[in-house]
Amino acid sequence: MQKSKVYIETYGCQMNLADSEVVMGILNSQGYAITQEVKDADVILLNTCSIRDNAEQRIYGRLGNLKALKDKKPQIVLGILGCMAERLRKDLIEEKKVVDLVVGPDEYRRLPEFIDAAFGGEKGIGVKLSRSETYDDILPFREDGLHAWISVMRGCDKFCTFCVVPFTRGRERSRSLESIVNEVKMLGARGFREVTLLGQNVNSYLDEQNDFADLLAAVAGVNKKMRVRFSTSHPQDLSNKLLYTIAKNENLCNHIHLPVQSGSNRILELMNRTYSIEHYLTLIDKARKIIPGVSFSTDIISGFPTETYEDHLATLDVMQKVKYDGAYMFKYSPREGTKAFKMEDDVTEETKSKRLQEIIALQQQISFDVNQRLLEKKEIILVEGASKKSDDFLSGRTDSNKVVIFPRQANIGEGDYIEVLIDRATSATLFGSVVSVIDKKELSEIRLAV
Repeated sequence: MQKSKVYIETYGCQMNLADSEVVMGILNSQGYAITQEVKDADVILLNTCSIRDNAEQRIYGRLGNLKALKDKKPQIVLGILGCMAERLRKDLIEEKKVVDLVVGPDEYRRLPEFIDAAFGGEKGIGVKLSRSETYDDILPFREDGLHAWISVMRGCDKFCTFCVVPFTRGRERSRSLESIVNEVKMLGARGFREVTLLGQNVNSYLDEQNDFADLLAAVAGVNKKMRVRFSTSHPQDLSNKLLYTIAKNENLCNHIHLPVQSGSNRILELMNRTYSIEHYLTLIDKARKIIPGVSFSTDIISGFPTETYEDHLATLDVMQKVKYDGAYMFKYSPREGTKAFKMEDDVTEETKSKRLQEIIALQQQISFDVNQRLLEKKEIILVEGASKKSDDFLSGRTDSNKVVIFPRQANIGEGDYIEVLIDRATSATLFGSVVSVIDKKELSEIRLAV
């Protein structure tokens, strides 16, 4: 009997990528085959994001395209997964009518049931939030590769006034430390060379008496040849213990994504971010003292309700003080159900766009200046594969998460660690020449020497 084929498109953050692998794991265990071609699929699932309005508009546009395919093959089951499913289930099922099922982030175990019902002509809705679901026992379906995303906790308790996550993904709950360590062991045995531990607020992880620093140390100890990253951190939970743990373990990458959102204390209070800029900058200074060479990236929102030009200037000032290696920068987007949605969105789109462009321009200059300081310095690179622009060059990343391009050599392949001398840099990319191929047994000593 031929297996039904499932095609999944993933939108939004890395958490959604990890969720799609959980979904594929569930469906694969129930006899479904995974296809990379939408035209071959019996089931089409869009794993969605609701963080910003433009993300939702992309999904509506994609549904318009898929409607034409469904008109030709009415038997196809079309489903919406993730945050949009919970937020817009009525609109998607009752008004748009092209969708057969909507399933929120905590009901993926029921997907086989919902798909079976949809094949029979019924509509499926599963959007209840859970206080306990972590998919701890589900083995995600992953193709072989170098890098894996591992969801270590779900939900968020911070309730930032602009954010829908507590309403679309529920409250915080963590996977067991043992299950995460076992997953990392399996990935190492399959040849993966890097893992990223994920959570909406990953450093609030807690399993019995184990906090996130304990988890990081345990994961780092599994395989010293495997790099470990994590995202996303909240400044309130960036502890000294966590910083010292990163400094102590050579395969914990020296990069921290620490969203600031705004440089204005008044705006931070309206956002319910629970820290001041003074506290935030103290954390940055402390991390730089404890972790030599640590790099930072951040999130910034432009045009939050009541934001004045002075508030905007305060954000630019913080960027100048921290000198982030990179940033995700967005215009404020009102999200229904959040506290900020009830505030008057009184900053015009024109003003939001102008301020955002100033933020982007400043960050590009800062990133360029930061990267220039790496000229004539050696960096350890994990080789990821061919450069996007030319097969004559290879690409990899530094410990601090910077992309490096270098000439291809016959003795270098994916998964190798190499030492590269940086000779050119843009705001986004480093370029260099290979100094040596590193024996993986020497990795920790060389990194410490660098």
